[in-house]
Amino acid sequence: MTRIRQMLSTTFFCVAGLHAGSAARAAESAQGVYLLGFRGPLAGVAPPPGFYFENDAYFYQGSLKGGRAFQSGGVVASQVKLETYLGVANPIWITPAELFGGSLGFQLLIPYGTPAVNAGAVLFSPGLDRVVAGRESDAVFNIGDIYASSFVGWHSGNLHWNVTLTGVIPSRSYETGQLSNISLNRPALDLSGALTYLDPVLGYELSVIPGITFNWINPATRYRTGTEFHLEWSVSKYLTKELTVGFVGYFYDQLTGDSAPGDRVGPFKGRVTALGGSAGYTFKLGKIPVATSVRVLREFDTRNRFEGTATWLTIAAPLWVAPAKAGPEPKVIVAKN
Repeated sequence: MTRIRQMLSTTFFCVAGLHAGSAARAAESAQGVYLLGFRGPLAGVAPPPGFYFENDAYFYQGSLKGGRAFQSGGVVASQVKLETYLGVANPIWITPAELFGGSLGFQLLIPYGTPAVNAGAVLFSPGLDRVVAGRESDAVFNIGDIYASSFVGWHSGNLHWNVTLTGVIPSRSYETGQLSNISLNRPALDLSGALTYLDPVLGYELSVIPGITFNWINPATRYRTGTEFHLEWSVSKYLTKELTVGFVGYFYDQLTGDSAPGDRVGPFKGRVTALGGSAGYTFKLGKIPVATSVRVLREFDTRNRFEGTATWLTIAAPLWVAPAKAGPEPKVIVAKN
């Protein structure tokens, strides 16, 4: 939705992941249900009422360092490298209704893809309590957990903001004894907000997107991931009405430790920071405006997490937009020379 908002002088949130385990790691599969970097420029701006569709492609390459281990599907492994190829189908409905004076909208995120996991050694597998194998690779394509969101957006002058509540519904594609799982198989609630300052004359944009994730237990592994905090931000400049460039970043910190019988390594908590760049371009396909964007982020200051590079590629377009009400013409972003 970030890109839809860009396209209409207007992303919002959520999706799948993977987790870690052993002498140091956090969050089952080393990643939370909120996929970091998903939101970016203009995250606080709600588009006009209508139906929209966005598809995000996510590429991540990273590794666990410092003797950390990875736990997924009940399997614990060390010397792990991860390459994730993920798509997110994202239909969005902005209703004509208002709630507390803001625009009411709904969103559905359907992730699909392949986490490719390469482990130097398998330390534990369900049903066994010893080292069971040497090097092992696992890459399985599947549908991830479903994300259902409701949000309300407001604006006042150059300020735009929204609040989003997302529920995560396990897709039942999760397999125990398998290193590669796009599904995390744990119900969760994520509450996030977004604030955007947009100057349509000078063409500058600043967005801040904080959020918190509450996790329930994974019934297949009896593992409960702790509560997680995430923060994303962006600073962008419109070079023209169609082209933007800028900087993006995110910060993640696990507030409470992991627990429950399936946790074999204690309440270790993760943290990571990332910085990178972004570019967006909007063009018309006939009369339909199509927004595209790319964001590349490099992680650092990592604790009990994978450390690597994340890339987002996005394309978004309106399927139908409600006719504008009579009134003054909307402002158009114009870059000042």
